[in-house]
Amino acid sequence: MPTAQAILDGKGGDVATVSGEATVFEAAKKMNERHIGALVVTEGKNAVGIFTERDILNRIVAAGLDPKTTPVRDVMTSPMACGRRDSKLTECRSVMANKRIRHLPIVEDGTLYGMISAGDILASESAEQQATIEYLHEYLHGHR
Repeated sequence: MPTAQAILDGKGGDVATVSGEATVFEAAKKMNERHIGALVVTEGKNAVGIFTERDILNRIVAAGLDPKTTPVRDVMTSPMACGRRDSKLTECRSVMANKRIRHLPIVEDGTLYGMISAGDILASESAEQQATIEYLHEYLHGHR
């Protein structure tokens, strides 16, 4: 059964982060530049929260707050759902579905090792299914 580490091995552990002191505007600009939907909020080396597109919509726009003056720490999601490197992808998918989130930071003892997305899990499962289909096809029809 694949784990979160298997995805991180393929995509790397680079995670876009932001300080809780940064403004929402700065965070949104960083997300836009990197074409991503979430940033992990850090204090030093510790992951303390997550800031997503949904936070911008629900906690800034809908609340009428000024993104240029609102610090990320005031509107981030904390505590955040996390996985571990040895978490099975089925567990990660279940957490993400139950909490209705699309990004799951991989954190152990406060240290951030990476982040997996719902798309990463879907791609992994699709590749696994394709490999199974190819194996079964070869089994049934032999090599040609």
